[in-house]
Parts: sequence; C-alpha cells; structure tokens
Amino acid sequence: MVLPIRFVLMRPRNAENLGAAARALKNCGLSEWTWVRPEAEDLEPARRLAVHAEDVLGGVKRADTLEEAVADCVWVVGTSSRKVEGKRRLSPRAVGEELVARAAQGPVAVVFGDERSGLTNAEVERCHDLSAVPTDPSQPSINLAQAVLLYAYEVRMASLAAAPPPPAPLPVAASDAELARVEQTLEETLKTGGFLVDEQPGRTGLRDLFAPLRRSRLTRNEAQLWLAALHTVRKRLTSG
Repeated sequence: MVLPIRFVLMRPRNAENLGAAARALKNCGLSEWTWVRPEAEDLEPARRLAVHAEDVLGGVKRADTLEEAVADCVWVVGTSSRKVEGKRRLSPRAVGEELVARAAQGPVAVVFGDERSGLTNAEVERCHDLSAVPTDPSQPSINLAQAVLLYAYEVRMASLAAAPPPPAPLPVAASDAELARVEQTLEETLKTGGFLVDEQPGRTGLRDLFAPLRRSRLTRNEAQLWLAALHTVRKRLTSG
C-alpha cells in the first residue's frame, strides 16, 4: 500500500541534490514530493544522478508556496534546528514513525528548507512540529539529498515495522486549508468584537491565540464546529 507521505523541498538550488533525492526516495519506496519555487533551472545534472529513479524525478509536483504544497495535509513537520515554544522537537526516527501512523488519517508532509538558509520563520510557524538530525556540533549542517535519504529511510523502516491498522477507522483530521479557514474566521470575529483593533503586521496576537488550536490537530468535524461557532458569534456581534 502506498502511503500519502509527501516530501516538500523549499526553493532547492542544486540540481544534483534533486537527482540524488529522487534516487533516495525511490530506494525507500516513496515517490510523492513537491518542489516549491525551485531555483535549479538546468535539470540535466539531476537526471544523471537519478539512477533508475527518472520516474520519481519526472513525477514531481511544483508549488508556489508552502501553503499550496501542504493544503491537504493533516500533519506537517519541518526540518529545522530551531527551538520554537509549543512545537515538539522530534528525532528523524520519531518523525518516520509518526508520518506512517498519521498517514492513516490523510496526507502528511515533511518539509526541507533550501541548501543555504533553511526554512524561514513563517515556514517554521506553519509546521505542526519540528525535527533535526542530531549531527556532531563540529559539522552541524547536512546536505539536502542526504537529509531526504535519512528521513525517507526512517519512513521505510517504520512502514516495514508498522502493525496492521486498527479495525475502527481514525477520525478524519482537518487539512491545513481547513485550519487556515478557522484562523481567518477567528481573526474576523476578534476584529468584530474589538479584540484585534490594533493588531500589527505579522498578526502576533492572532498567531499566539491560534497556536493551541493548530497544535491540538483538530479533526475535520471539530474544525467545522469551530467555524460554525465563530460565524454565530460574529453574526450576533454585528446584529447587536
């Protein structure tokens, strides 16, 4: 069974890395990946390194933003060494295990930053949790294709070790796009109620208020309930 596990590469710069990453995914039985605004233009070096993985290289999807790349995902983990309050820091092994487990609820994704500067603060914020390879401090950075191989390997091992799925189906988790609608409706309601009158660019207050909801990993039904409740409150505020 092919699991809906997606590898998302943000702004990849090096064509050789893309070819090696395609081969790594094929090695581990994976094929779903997305490039967000790739900066590598000549893909001939990628084709040379994608030995027996030309189908994976050719089947890549492209997106303009991280939001577009993970809109249907129920869990998104970013690869970053940063520590962010409220976000779990998982080992690559734990990420592989959780990706396999959560894939039963819907598409899941692991996100990699570009070779030079990694993920932006906004991209880190968009992820539910974070992970980094525990490298030696004397050489902390790791090649993009190597990172893809490490996480793909852990997914492979977790898939091989996974127990049969439970008989009762898991509840359908809210997608990233559905969570974004809840966040937007929350913002509109709080503005109507006067709470976010002086909200500054970057929406720090809204982000902090919504963070617990994102971390709670709402189900689709819960997200719909939040939307209904917020719409009702906003209607009362405007009519009163």
